[in-house]
Amino acid sequence: MDAAAAAGVSGVEARSWADELRAMLALAWPLILSNVTFQVIQATDVVLMGWLGARQLAAAALAINLTWPIAFLAFGVVTASSPLMATVLGAKSHCVRDVRRTFRQSLWVAGIASVPLWLLLWNAEKIILLLGQQPELARDAGLFLKGYRWAILPWLLFQAMRNFLSALERPGWILVISLVGIVLNAVLGWALIFGRLGLPALGMFGGGVASSITWTLLALGLALVIMSDRQFRRFHLFGNWWRSDWARFRHLVRLGLPIGLAFGFEAAVFAAAAYLMGLIDADSVAAHAIALQIAALSFMVPLGLSQAATVRVGLALGRRDRQGISRAGWTAWLLGVGFMAAMALLMWAEPRALIGLFLEPEARDSRVADLAVAFLAVAAVFQIADGAQVVGAGMLRGLHDTRVPMLFALFSYWVVGIGTGVGLGFLAGWQGVGVWTGLAVGLVVASLLMMWRWSRRDALGLTSAAG
Repeated sequence: MDAAAAAGVSGVEARSWADELRAMLALAWPLILSNVTFQVIQATDVVLMGWLGARQLAAAALAINLTWPIAFLAFGVVTASSPLMATVLGAKSHCVRDVRRTFRQSLWVAGIASVPLWLLLWNAEKIILLLGQQPELARDAGLFLKGYRWAILPWLLFQAMRNFLSALERPGWILVISLVGIVLNAVLGWALIFGRLGLPALGMFGGGVASSITWTLLALGLALVIMSDRQFRRFHLFGNWWRSDWARFRHLVRLGLPIGLAFGFEAAVFAAAAYLMGLIDADSVAAHAIALQIAALSFMVPLGLSQAATVRVGLALGRRDRQGISRAGWTAWLLGVGFMAAMALLMWAEPRALIGLFLEPEARDSRVADLAVAFLAVAAVFQIADGAQVVGAGMLRGLHDTRVPMLFALFSYWVVGIGTGVGLGFLAGWQGVGVWTGLAVGLVVASLLMMWRWSRRDALGLTSAAG
C-alpha cells in the first residue's frame, strides 16, 4: 500500500547516459534556481547595504559571515533527510511511512537547532568585538542581526520541505515560490531600509527584518503547497508533527551531523577570511564581500547539481542499481565542473562589469573595486575546484557516506586553506590576495580528496555504499 501510494511520483530510472542526463537536469534546474534565490536574497541585502555606504556594506558582510557558518551546521543535519527519503523511495518499501517519519524529524531538528542560534546571535555585537573588529562595524552588524536572526527557523523549515519535494523529483513549486521570494525581499528591503512605500526608514535593521519576513512567507507558501497538492497530501507530513520519534531523530542526526560540520567548515572558512580581512582594513572587508557574492552566486549551480546527485544516487542505491549510481554521480560531476569552468572564464574576462553591479557608479574606480578585482581573479582559479568538491560531496551523501568527507573538509579548509591564507596574507605580506589564495588551495585539496573517495567507492560498487 505504501509503495502504491508513492508510485508515479518518484524514482525515474535511467537506463542510459542520455536518460540520466535528462533526469538529472529535470531535477537539478529548479533546485539550482532555488539556490540562486537564496543567494540573490543575500546578495540583495549586500547590494542595499552598499548603497548605504562602504561601512554598512562591511558590517553586513561581518553579520552574514557570523550567521551562516553556524546556520549551515543545522542545515546539514536537515539535509540528511534527502538521501534517507530518496533511498526508501527508490526501494519502494513502506516508503510513505518512512518518508513521513524522516520529514517530521527534520522539522524537529530545525526547531531545536534554531534556539541556540538565536541566543548566539543575540550577542552578535560582543562576539564581533571579541574577534578584533572595529567597534563601528560591530555595532552596525549587531543592528542588522537584530532583524535578520529570525530568518533562520523559516529558512530551515523551507529546506526541510524542499528536501521532501526533491526526493520525489517534483521540485517545480520550489522554483515558483523562490522566484516570488526574490522580488519580495528586494521590495521589502528597499522600503524598510530607505523608508519607501509609506514604511519607516529603519536602515540596517530594516534590511534584516525584510529577510526574516521573506523567509517566513516562503516557508508558509511551500507548506500550503504540500498540504493542498494531491500528490504530496497523501504523505500526511504535518499530521501529528509534534509527536517525538527519537529513534529516527538520532538516525537523522548521526547521518546529518557530519554533513552539517562539512558545510559549516566550508562556510566558516570564508567567514574567517572576512574576519581576517577586517584585521587589514574596512575596504578589504567590503571588497571580500563583493567578490564572495559573485563567487557564491556561481556556486549555487554546482550546489544544486550536488543536491540532485544526492537524490539520484540515493534512488539508485535503493534499487541496488550499481550502474545507476555510477551514471548519476558522474553526470552531475561533469555538469558541475563544466559550468564552473565557464564561470571562471567570465570572471577573468569581465571582472569590472561583475563588480560594478554591487557599487554605485562613482565607487567603481575606488580602492574597494580594485581589491575586489584582484580577489575575483583568484576566485576564478578556484571555481572549478569548488564545483568538483561540492558535487563530489553530494554524490557521496547519496551513498550515505558523510563521516570521511567531513574529515576531508576539516583538513582541506582549516589546515590547508586557512594555514596557507594566513601564511601568504600576513607573513608573506600578500594581504587580502594571500587570504584568497589560501582559500583556493584548500578547495583544490578538498576536490581531489572527494573525487578520490568517490572513485574508490565507484570501483567497489554497492558493497561500499553502507560504510
